[in-house]
Amino acid sequence: MSDTVDVVDNPAESRYEARIGGELAGFAQYIRGGDIIAFVHTEVDERFEGRGVGSALVRASLDQARQDALGVLPTCPFYGGWLARHPEYQDVVYESRSRVAD
Repeated sequence: MSDTVDVVDNPAESRYEARIGGELAGFAQYIRGGDIIAFVHTEVDERFEGRGVGSALVRASLDQARQDALGVLPTCPFYGGWLARHPEYQDVVYESRSRVAD
């Protein structure tokens, strides 16, 4: 079984979805408005835990937010914890962007 995690945005469901071998392994739910995207809930199926699914979801969604010039509100604790460990993504956090403009 392949461990490759494929992440895609599913705007109809307002979530990023991670799949391994075609199976839904996890998702990151969001609310998007204007130039802000809030990540509110992340869930990984227990069968896929420990395989980098959560990190793949965060990285792919933050890379897309950066590309789309969206400010990120990490209201989900998983996103907040991940961002605390990855300072290279602080530029996408909405609060950080506000401070830079001051």
